Amino acid sequence: MEIRCLWEATSLESPIVSSTLDSQQDTDVCIIGGGITGLSTALHLAEQGVAVSLLEAKEIPSGGSGRSVGLVNAGLWIPPEDNVDALGKENGERANSVLGSAPGEVFNIIEKHNIACDATRTGTLHLAHNAKGAKELARRRDQLQSRDAPVELIEGNDCQRLTGTEHIKGALLDRRAGTLNPTAYTRGLARAAQSAGANIYTQSPVLRVESTGDAWRATTPKGSITAQRIVLATNAYTEEAWNQVRNNFFPGYFFQVASGPLTEDILPDILPERQGAWDTRTVLSSIRRDSAGRLILGSLGCGDDKPLSYIQCWANRVKDHYFPQLGKLEWECTWTGRIAFTPDHTLRLFEPAPGILAVTGYNGRGITTGTVVGKGFAHYIINNDDQLLPLEMQSSRPIRGRWLWQAAYETGFSLYHTGQCLKILI
Repeated sequence: MEIRCLWEATSLESPIVSSTLDSQQDTDVCIIGGGITGLSTALHLAEQGVAVSLLEAKEIPSGGSGRSVGLVNAGLWIPPEDNVDALGKENGERANSVLGSAPGEVFNIIEKHNIACDATRTGTLHLAHNAKGAKELARRRDQLQSRDAPVELIEGNDCQRLTGTEHIKGALLDRRAGTLNPTAYTRGLARAAQSAGANIYTQSPVLRVESTGDAWRATTPKGSITAQRIVLATNAYTEEAWNQVRNNFFPGYFFQVASGPLTEDILPDILPERQGAWDTRTVLSSIRRDSAGRLILGSLGCGDDKPLSYIQCWANRVKDHYFPQLGKLEWECTWTGRIAFTPDHTLRLFEPAPGILAVTGYNGRGITTGTVVGKGFAHYIINNDDQLLPLEMQSSRPIRGRWLWQAAYETGFSLYHTGQCLKILI
């Protein structure tokens, strides 16, 4: 097994052709960050004839946008009524509605721009790993169905057929959702944005953003861009001291492990309709297949700082529990991406200063949330109307003790996985 992102290795979308910013330029909107949010913003602005330039510190994608599980999920991480409790009635239901329809926005973009990202639209499965998990899924089902979401609780033989395991007795099927190759989707967004007229510069980290009186200037090592509006789309990979986004989240991680392609005799039994899945454990396990039939397992936590033998042990433990019929598997690769967490599991949309828009706190729902936030940012910039955003624009809400939150989460994840490896937990 090697440290390598499967999605990059198997993407049918090629890397975009781009250059480093090496001059001083003027534009209408400057976007900082070349992930899904930044690229969606650039695409929707360029399609409306707005002059836009995007600055990415590395390549596209280099962050979490290309390294996620690839689930095209509907809604936020927490169920609808918890979302209302956290955000208030108006904002909570607005987020439920906008993000509930977000998978459709993603699939429409894929179809419109012919993005080759192995997209499926067969839904996702939230798996009840025990009786407590089953009660939680029933609660979510009731809340979602009361809002006319096409979800249903699958049990018994139907559940075993859809999952391929006897250890899951119930699963919440969300038919709005699906899966894709996140690297390919991100590259496809970049290609579409360039075709629409957006300028994209890679290997162009922003050193500072400063006011020029009636505009803003973003400075890179070799150039600068002056714009009327700035969009901070750096999310979980925000590190620079000047960028206020970093105070509004705490970083976490998600690692994944991919097997070689499963054999033809067993492949039809494991997630035969290719739904992406995750379970109700305190520290969840994600399960999906790719288009070549590989089994991909994942969980919260950083895999980069752990021995490969530890990662393999964890993967074998989860695989043996859910799919003992697979026998011994060879694990091809493992990789880790970063997540922007918030204590209440809701996103942050704010304006650090007049003319600057910022977002963070996707809590693991970046594909859909980033896509609709980008569309909403474009609409807000052009029309001064935030109705397409999941929330109204708010003030910055810095997180106290963000590094303590990060340490607590990562320590908890590692202890849980160690318990799984030692067969204390499963």
